[in-house]
Amino acid sequence: MVGAGLTDAVTRSHLADGRVVGWYGDPEVVIDAELSGQPVPPALAARYGSADFWGRWTRTECAAKAADVPIAVWLAEHGLDAGIGETVLLDGVTVSVGGRPCSRSTSDSRP
Repeated sequence: MVGAGLTDAVTRSHLADGRVVGWYGDPEVVIDAELSGQPVPPALAARYGSADFWGRWTRTECAAKAADVPIAVWLAEHGLDAGIGETVLLDGVTVSVGGRPCSRSTSDSRP
């Protein structure tokens, strides 16, 4: 859902225009969203290219969020094309949704 505030969402992504994208499903899901029509920052376009930039960016943000790693660290280690999730366009917004990796129980002795 795209709207204002959405404080009851399980997780949220804030857009540059002040709106919020909220997820109301599984709490193990991560989301990221960006305005589809906003220009790609020149330094990022020079480094990663501008083709499908916001789709690649939001999927990469999902991977960083799922791994609980700052985006700058993720980019340094994996680049922009190692993201996760599915991407849709919704009312001029690029939205990616991905799942967090399953965590193992401490009693699980498998390698």
